[in-house]
Amino acid sequence: MILERAEELNVGGPFYKMLKDLSPGVKISITRSISIAFEQYMNKINWNENHFDYEVFMGEWKEYLNKSATWYDKVSDEVKANSEFHEELAVKITETINKILSEKPKKEQMEEIERLQKLTKNEYDYSCRAEARFVIEKLSKELKNSK
Repeated sequence: MILERAEELNVGGPFYKMLKDLSPGVKISITRSISIAFEQYMNKINWNENHFDYEVFMGEWKEYLNKSATWYDKVSDEVKANSEFHEELAVKITETINKILSEKPKKEQMEEIERLQKLTKNEYDYSCRAEARFVIEKLSKELKNSK
């Protein structure tokens, strides 16, 4: 559901004309800002796909850009106002979300989740590395609060 909504809004293609002209550091910062905002948003909604709202996520990403993203001030207002740049960003957002959701949890994460689930007697489903981090944090808090 998450990717379907993101892809529905994705109007660009795989070739970035404007993004490719940005410095490597800015490109990395763009990807990082998308990743951070997406994970923060998903944590906020407890990784519940039924609560995912692409427009709300985009609002949260824009808020993150204004408060924390270092790249935003390094891109000219002319580029930021260009609709082609927005289309390329839509593609980049979809690709970044896709990558996050496709990264399998690490073996250590799965072992830690299993250990914490036994201690808390609570079980949570997870499907990717980022969600596994969330589950570990959630279970750790539950364990701490039960003591």
